[in-house]
Amino acid sequence: MANIPTPHITAKEGDFARTVLMPGDPLRSKFIAETFLTDARLVNNVRGVQGYTGLYKGKEVSVMASGMGMPSIGIYSYELFNFYGVENIIRVGSAGMISQKLKVRDIVAGISAYTNSNFGKQFGFDGNLAPCASYELLSKAMEAGKKLGQVPIAGPVYSSDTFYDESLPLGKLEKLGVLAVEMEAAALYLNAARAGKQALALLTISDNPFTGEGLDAEARQLTFTKMMEIALEIA
Repeated sequence: MANIPTPHITAKEGDFARTVLMPGDPLRSKFIAETFLTDARLVNNVRGVQGYTGLYKGKEVSVMASGMGMPSIGIYSYELFNFYGVENIIRVGSAGMISQKLKVRDIVAGISAYTNSNFGKQFGFDGNLAPCASYELLSKAMEAGKKLGQVPIAGPVYSSDTFYDESLPLGKLEKLGVLAVEMEAAALYLNAARAGKQALALLTISDNPFTGEGLDAEARQLTFTKMMEIALEIA
């Protein structure tokens, strides 16, 4: 294919499976490959953004980090969908709870993603929008969660361009029923929609911005295994 390799991905044609799990953290990508995949091979390591392809229960699956924020996942998901023939991307990330009905380590499935980003403007949408997940992937994730003993909590999430946000929107979003805040899902969902592909964000609650409760970096990297299993089961 003429467009590969790209400036960001050195993989060759056919190196990625149809489904890619996409954590933000490259070390979480490595952990998933080493923990769950057999015959895993490194297919990308540009800028330390590690991508692997291997087998999960005999089925080929890939995992590659997205980096942090919508500009970063926007690049990687665009190239995977449009240049590498990837059909499904499942984000497996962390999120801060907005709904105070949640608990740390709950798993959220993002039905839609509110956002403060202008990422959608490139598609001719000048107002606010909340792009949606793939219903097929969402329904499969809910069924897989039942079988694995932890059903994701499905609902809207908030994708923010700002981690340290002085506008303090979380209280307002809680009143609207938004479950959690993260920084990537909206761009992923928009790129999937534009490419005619499928995407889903599965998010493990890592912290509570209202109370300061939270997990450390090592726990976020190594212990979100139930979310990873759900994603792998539907890959």
